Amino acid sequence: MRAVYATDLSSAIDTAIDSRICLKCLGRYGIDEIDLITVTSPNITAGMPGSDIAGQTKRGLQRQQQQLESEGFTVNTHIVRGTPHRRINGLAEQVHADLIIAGSRGQSPLKQRFIGSTVRNIARTAVSPLLVQRIVERDGAPEVANKHLFRRMLYATDFSENAERAFEQFHRTREATHEATLLHVRPPDRRAGDDGVDDAEQRLKSMAETLQENGIETTTMVREGEAAEEILAVEDEVDPTTVLLGGRGRSRLRRLLLGSTSEDVTARADSNVLLVPPAR
Repeated sequence: MRAVYATDLSSAIDTAIDSRICLKCLGRYGIDEIDLITVTSPNITAGMPGSDIAGQTKRGLQRQQQQLESEGFTVNTHIVRGTPHRRINGLAEQVHADLIIAGSRGQSPLKQRFIGSTVRNIARTAVSPLLVQRIVERDGAPEVANKHLFRRMLYATDFSENAERAFEQFHRTREATHEATLLHVRPPDRRAGDDGVDDAEQRLKSMAETLQENGIETTTMVREGEAAEEILAVEDEVDPTTVLLGGRGRSRLRRLLLGSTSEDVTARADSNVLLVPPAR
């Protein structure tokens, strides 16, 4: 299986690539080939007098390539110019990537996690599942928030077709996942008897049985309230390493539109997020 790994050659991404545990998790997911891509601004001229931007970029990419190769991955490198999310998703489509990996850093002054415009736009236009890997700053240095990427999964479902597509990711993570929490959030204005309400517990139970057959310890929850807030509240309770959910919607131009719930959770979660786009 093949992954496109987006890098800005920063110390934060170095931290993720230097984590043997993270890389082993990717191997258990099935990734054995990685396309390492960095996108430079078209406004930067590598040939400016006294500038060694091209050399610095090449050396930084080689350093990360060597680390990935030392862990057994086949690595292809790409230095391209343009709009980052377009070039990253374009490469993913070109090589038929099974996964896109992008790091997310930083917090707002209100201590609410945000995703930068690049990651947000990758998520909105992705043609492959996107793993948003959280990188935090502790004691003045970057650190991977959850090294065991798929050990504890929080799966949020509204029982839509795309949520079912997201559930299929457990087939890929089964060798790395030890625990799973399956969550459905009922809208506060829904009434008993409406579709998807009365049988929510039974549907989750059936999903849980499938995971338990694969040795994954699984619990189920049904909450009521605003979906994103309840998902984030459960995240605080169960402390997953990754939140798994589906994005929803498409335009006529095949541009995927994140639903408000998936975008909010992707932006604010403390855990990694594995976001599965709708079928093309």
